[in-house]
Amino acid sequence: MPYYYYGFDWTYIVLVLPCLILSLWASAKVNSTFKKYSRQRTLRGLTAQEAAMRVLSANGVSGVRIERVSGNLTDHYDPRANVIRLSDSVYDNTSTAAIGVACHEAGHAVQYAQDYAPIKLRSAIIPVTNIGSKLAIPLILLGILFSGLGQFSDTIIYIGIACFGLSVVFQFATLPVEFNASHRALQTIESTGILTEEEQKGARKTLTAAAMTYVAATATALAQLLRLIVLFGRRNNDRR
Repeated sequence: MPYYYYGFDWTYIVLVLPCLILSLWASAKVNSTFKKYSRQRTLRGLTAQEAAMRVLSANGVSGVRIERVSGNLTDHYDPRANVIRLSDSVYDNTSTAAIGVACHEAGHAVQYAQDYAPIKLRSAIIPVTNIGSKLAIPLILLGILFSGLGQFSDTIIYIGIACFGLSVVFQFATLPVEFNASHRALQTIESTGILTEEEQKGARKTLTAAAMTYVAATATALAQLLRLIVLFGRRNNDRR
């Protein structure tokens, strides 16, 4: 069947577009969920920064700094500096949403401290995946540009597709890391009484919404890889 019909790229519409819509929905969902539970204040009145410190302490992790960083939901853990950076909307916020986010980032620090295998794997492949993601599109375009060279141009394109595949591998490696960080966070929140049982629902829903953004990103990357395989596999067959 033709992949272009009256100017429409059906591989994009069938494979990629649904995943992009899922990504937009996931992004909107995490923002709306965070906004909703940012209004749910906690009984104990702990700030997100204080809650993150309790997660670290409960897991026997020391030496991790917690800093404030500008922006909204720009929270992350930097393993090179051993620093948890919490955004303006999270750092000194006492809501269940902010505490959930902060404890999630503390969960990443605990993963590194306890040598959690998936996060070590993800860290190990980052240099390779970064190179692959930068080379993928230039190699594919180069192969198209020199399409008159036959098999040589096809080889360049396939190398480009393989490089793009590395970014898909990274996305899949990210999923267990993110889910586990949330699991560690919620487990510690419950065991240490940072939040009451009712308050835990807000933190859980916030982290569940955030997890969907990683699922959507993985689905989009996989769809784009499949699209490249379909398009250029078809191109190669047509030339034979």
